[in-house]
Amino acid sequence: MPSINVRSSANLIKAQGVSSCYNEQFKLVSEGLATKYKFYVNSMKKSDIVHYHTVNLSYYFERLIQKHKKAGIGYVHFLPDTVDNSLNMPLIFKKVFYKYLLSFYNNMDYLVAVNPCVIEKLRKYGVTKPKIIYIPNYVSEKEFYPLPSEKINTIKSKYDLDKNKFVVLGVGQLQTRKGVADFVRTAKNLPDIQFVWAGGFSFGKISDGYKEIKSLIKNSPSNIKFLGIVDRKDMNEIYNMADILFLPSFDELFPMAILESYCCRTPVLLRDIDIYPRILFDSYMKANSVENFTQIIDELSKNKSLQVKWQDKVWECHEYYSKENILRMWDNLYSEAYDKLKKSTLK
Repeated sequence: MPSINVRSSANLIKAQGVSSCYNEQFKLVSEGLATKYKFYVNSMKKSDIVHYHTVNLSYYFERLIQKHKKAGIGYVHFLPDTVDNSLNMPLIFKKVFYKYLLSFYNNMDYLVAVNPCVIEKLRKYGVTKPKIIYIPNYVSEKEFYPLPSEKINTIKSKYDLDKNKFVVLGVGQLQTRKGVADFVRTAKNLPDIQFVWAGGFSFGKISDGYKEIKSLIKNSPSNIKFLGIVDRKDMNEIYNMADILFLPSFDELFPMAILESYCCRTPVLLRDIDIYPRILFDSYMKANSVENFTQIIDELSKNKSLQVKWQDKVWECHEYYSKENILRMWDNLYSEAYDKLKKSTLK
């Protein structure tokens, strides 16, 4: 039976997308493909395929040594531009890290992109050697699912929210690229609506916009609650207590928050950026200004039939990203990587 060693340090930092993506993906394949492959995590045992979720320096040297003996699969969780807009680091450090990152990717046999747009960006960055496969993120329905209305009222009480108020939810690390400033400005325009942000400074003071966002939070209107870092096991109830997920991010690859929200039938409003149409189709509301964000949220809060329409839309898209669909994609990739390895060792 072919063996796969998963290499990851994603869980060292809480409440960030790489950790969520790694946990969901590993659970999916280790359970769903257990009869076809042996799975190890950060093991020193012999394996046929090594699947890298993070870009640790030790993994880089490991890959250089094992390059012709094992198939290497890298997961593209971020690119230089997403790092640039997430962390505030010295320019010289960024340049060195970006060169290292692209070299890490180029040393793989396969790269997994969570969005078709990522494939084009990788090629532009000069990542030309690996075969790039598009496999979207996945979220388990066992972890994220709709809750009954009586349970939702209890959750609202838990977070000290008025059960009769329309709730707008923002999710993610507190960084400039997440559009936190526009989230706050929109809340100021809608004082009768409750806004909640789940997420904090996962990377501390090096988070991009740290000082500005700290000041923004301190001076935010009374209808916003910043919950800080929330444990993932508590996020299902957070999505369920929301009437809409509002992510005004300027730059993303494929936020796990969207898929998690979709599992809970929560409508979504996003900034109109180019990565979404190819992965979310027509399942989300979109705008590009605080004025339009305000208008959409205000209209949705007053129109029950419109809420139902968008609940149905997100559910249709959620079904496209089914367990069976995504698992089949991973099975195909692992099979291709193993077959290619076997052929190369016979030469």
